[in-house]
Amino acid sequence: MLNTIGFLGCGNMGGAIARGLAQGHYVKASEIIVTNPSTAKLDKLKAEFPDIHTSTNNKDAADADVVVVAVKPWKVEEVLKPLRLRQPQILISVAAGLTFENLAHFVDPEMTIFRVIPNTAIAKGASMTLIACRNATDEQTQKVLNVFNEMGLAMLIEEKQFAAATSLASCGIAYVMKYVQAAMQAGVEAGLRPGEAKKMVAQTLDGAARLLLSDENSHPAIEIEKVTTPGGVTIKGVNSLEHDGFTSAVIKAFKASM
Repeated sequence: MLNTIGFLGCGNMGGAIARGLAQGHYVKASEIIVTNPSTAKLDKLKAEFPDIHTSTNNKDAADADVVVVAVKPWKVEEVLKPLRLRQPQILISVAAGLTFENLAHFVDPEMTIFRVIPNTAIAKGASMTLIACRNATDEQTQKVLNVFNEMGLAMLIEEKQFAAATSLASCGIAYVMKYVQAAMQAGVEAGLRPGEAKKMVAQTLDGAARLLLSDENSHPAIEIEKVTTPGGVTIKGVNSLEHDGFTSAVIKAFKASM
């Protein structure tokens, strides 16, 4: 299935996925072709991975076994329709907001299609990637999951769950960054250098994530209880967050982005 992969678009997301694939175990760099209208990003990619094929002509990627469309949502129809993709090719779309029904109008409607929504951490191999499929076999689905699990953590969901899941995993990375920014500001006000504060907060977040991901039975409430002693400074800080509407603000932000 994953013999050759063609990328339509070499922007932030398309380029990051191509780089991740080239460093993974499922596709050789020489079996990847990436197309883009301008050459600057292609030249940069080629300098990093000389075996990857690049082109400014989308038709050069259209014969691949798997075609990844990684252009802005409003460009997808313009890019896909002239290529006339058909079975047994597989289409992977990373264009947010375009449903399977939308995509089926631009290609053979019986094609196997995957919708894939990574977040920007895919560039560091640490994405939370959401995947839904249409007309896919179990084997095809597992292979796509395996590929994206090499670039972080991939999860198979139903298409109807995309809005909620995208808010958590894709928009959510921005909300986490807002917390980091606020905590850094507090640290600087308390006398820390900005770089020191950033490292402290980022490492603390990394540790918190590892605690949750390493144990299926773990829960934020359990981890909070472990570090909040009666009358201690941590419980005072946690209660201050709640008094100021922290949980409510987070829930409202996620609902607003759905």
